[in-house]
Amino acid sequence: MPFQLYQKQTPAVLPDFSPNDKINNAALYLPSDSLADAVNVALSVGQPLLLTGEPGTGKTQLAYHVAHQFDLGLPLVFNAQTTSTANDLFYKYDALGHFQYNQNHEIALSSEEIEARFIHFNALGEAIRRQKRLVVLIDEIDKAPRDFPNDLLASIENLCFVIPELSNKEFKAAKNLRPIIILTSNSEKNLPDAFLRRVVYFHIPFPTPEDLLTILSTKTDTISETDLKAAINYFQMVRDLKMKKMPATSELIYWVILLEQIGFPVSKLTSGNLSSSEKAQLNMSFSVLAKNKEDLEMLKSITN
Repeated sequence: MPFQLYQKQTPAVLPDFSPNDKINNAALYLPSDSLADAVNVALSVGQPLLLTGEPGTGKTQLAYHVAHQFDLGLPLVFNAQTTSTANDLFYKYDALGHFQYNQNHEIALSSEEIEARFIHFNALGEAIRRQKRLVVLIDEIDKAPRDFPNDLLASIENLCFVIPELSNKEFKAAKNLRPIIILTSNSEKNLPDAFLRRVVYFHIPFPTPEDLLTILSTKTDTISETDLKAAINYFQMVRDLKMKKMPATSELIYWVILLEQIGFPVSKLTSGNLSSSEKAQLNMSFSVLAKNKEDLEMLKSITN
């Protein structure tokens, strides 16, 4: 069915939407040789792998790819927050829920019942509790407080934690069942030197045009190579602008897919010979690439 735009009239026709399963398919992730080497180094020495790079360069997706390659299921994910502590990596205790239960029930719960009802195991704690090799992704650690990275290393090295709410029940990982730990940072702030000395580090550079063509070719199978090259050239021009938030690979993929869905002539992107309706289509598509008002207006000015 042709792409249908939402209209203000009633009733509107809802366009068909078929998700592209290739976009987040871990099997289609394409690590560079140097990134694969970094993964193997981290596995060999048993240290966490720290990844830096622009948002959208595939740092998070690498964890899913590694888990897929070793048939370890989905990675366990901990998203660092500005209030995160190292203990949050292991578990969270629902103190309020437990208190309310005690207020309404005379019979106290056993430790096993408290664990089942009011203890939520987070990524690292769950990996230790399961006693099996798993991938643990600790995402955007630079968002956490300054002390978090160093406290994190102590937690990773010991791979042991105690839950006071369960009468100091201890959970400890077997030496041969250490989780594979991948850390990501957007380099928003410097990480402590002591932390950096005890991780394997790799910076994922932004993909070259040749890399982008390979990536797009794996994510889309109905767009010609000529059109993909035209889209990449235009995308590179967009990235050369002084935008507040640079669009990354993920935005490029969704943008190209959108252009195909709305029937935009991608091959004409770099010709500058667009009709008024085609300019309107292109301006509409910029909502995928721009993430704030200033950047959106800047992109729209290109077509005027």
